[in-house]
Amino acid sequence: MTETHSKSRQRAEIAFGNAQSQFLARSRAVEEIDQTVRAREEKTLRLREAREAKELQDRLMAENAPATKRKKKM
Repeated sequence: MTETHSKSRQRAEIAFGNAQSQFLARSRAVEEIDQTVRAREEKTLRLREAREAKELQDRLMAENAPATKRKKKM
């Protein structure tokens, strides 16, 4: 059965559909941005932890390495 609505109802349905489409498109865009930000923050944290671990390892190696004396050039 085909329902027929008044022209004003049809226009209202179309306007509502357009508004819903814009809202959903905005929601998807915001969600994509949130995912990008989250991924960037996770990567930054991993890189920071790796850098700090390397700095600690370098510090420990420098502390444990014997000091070498250099000869002076004449």
